[in-house]
Amino acid sequence: MCCGLATLLGVLVHVGVTRQTVDTSRQKALDRLEEVTAAYQAGQPLPKFGGIDSPGLPAELRELALKGERGTMVARFRERPTMWAAGPADGRTIAVRVDYTHAARTISTLDRAILGSAGLAIGTTLLVGAVAVTRVTRRLHLTAQVARRISAGDLDARVDDPRTKDPSRPQDEVATVSGALDTMASSLQHKLLSEQRFTADVAHELRTPLTGLTAAAELLPDGRPAELVRDRVRAMRSLTEDLLEISRLDAGRETVDLALYEMGVLAERVARASGTATEVRVVRDALVETDRRRLERVLGNLVANAHGHGAEPVVLSVDGPVVTVQDGGPGYPAYLLDHGPERFRTEGGAKGHGLGLTIAVGQASVLGAALTFHNPPEGGALARLELPRGTGALD
Repeated sequence: MCCGLATLLGVLVHVGVTRQTVDTSRQKALDRLEEVTAAYQAGQPLPKFGGIDSPGLPAELRELALKGERGTMVARFRERPTMWAAGPADGRTIAVRVDYTHAARTISTLDRAILGSAGLAIGTTLLVGAVAVTRVTRRLHLTAQVARRISAGDLDARVDDPRTKDPSRPQDEVATVSGALDTMASSLQHKLLSEQRFTADVAHELRTPLTGLTAAAELLPDGRPAELVRDRVRAMRSLTEDLLEISRLDAGRETVDLALYEMGVLAERVARASGTATEVRVVRDALVETDRRRLERVLGNLVANAHGHGAEPVVLSVDGPVVTVQDGGPGYPAYLLDHGPERFRTEGGAKGHGLGLTIAVGQASVLGAALTFHNPPEGGALARLELPRGTGALD
C-alpha cells in the first residue's frame, strides 16, 4: 500500500506540474501569435520569433492553420525543444515560436526528483516491511514448530515468547497466540500426567489384593466354581499387568536392550508361545538388531488379537525387516484404521479390554518400528510391522 501510494502521488505530481508548465508555455505562444497577427494585419514588420510560412513549422500544425484554425504544438527546432503556435493568414500560415528548453528541463528535473523520492520511499518501506515481517514470520514459524512438537508427543515443548512474560512489553497477535498455545500445552500435559499417574496408581494398588486373591483361589476345592474364580483372577491379573505396561510406555522412559536376532526364529518362537494354530511363512529371513522381549510382545499381541477378534487362518509372515500378521476375519473396524487402537474399546461385543493393540503400538514405537493396520481387498485384517533399516538379509 505504501509503495502504491508513493507511485500514485508521483504520477499525480508529474501530471499536474507538466500540465501547468505546458499550459503556461502554450498561453505565452498564443499571446505572441496575437501580437504577430496584429502586426501582420497592420503591415508592420514581424518580430524575429514569428513569420509567414516559417521554416521548421511542424506539418501537422501547418495543415491545421491552412484549414483556418489555430493551434499549438511542441517540436524540436534547431535541436532545441520549441513551443509553436500557428494560425491562418490570407491562405497562408502565420506562426510564432517560444523556447521550450527551460520548461522541458523543469519537467525532466521534476521527473528525476519524483523517481528518486519514490524509489527511496519504496526502498525504505520494503526494508522496514521486510524487517518487521521477518520478525513476525520467524515467531509464527517457531509457534508452528512448537505446535508440531506437541502433536508429536513432546509435551514439554513451549514457545516461551518474552512478550507473554513481560507485561511492560507491547502485546501483539503473535504473542497472544503463543501464550494461548503454551497455556493449552501446560493444561494438556497436566491432564495427561494426571491420567498416567491414575492408571499407574490403580494398577499398583490392584496388585496387592490380586496377589492375595490368587493365593485364595488356589486353596479352593477343585470344581467348576473354582475354575471360574481362577479364570477371572487370571483375567484381572493380566489386565493389571497391561495397565502397568501402558503406564510405563506413557511415561516415555523405556529403554531397549539391543542384540542381533534372526527374524524367522523369533517368528517361530512367537507362534509356539501363543499356543494357537498360527502359520509362519518366511519369505526372506533377516538378521535384525532389536529388543527381543519387546518385539515378541508386539508380535504376540498381534497374533492374539488375530485369533481373538479375527478368524483362521492366521498367518505370520517374515519378509526381511517387515513382519505381517493376517487373519481371515471381518477386518479391523473403521475407527482403528482412521485413528489407531483405543484403550478399552472393542467392536461387536467381542471380549477383551482393547489394550493388546495399544501396547503393541507403544512397544513398536519404543523399538523405532512402524506398526500400521489395513483391511486388504481380499478380506481379513492385516497388521504390518516394519523394523528400522540397517538389518541384513540372510541367505
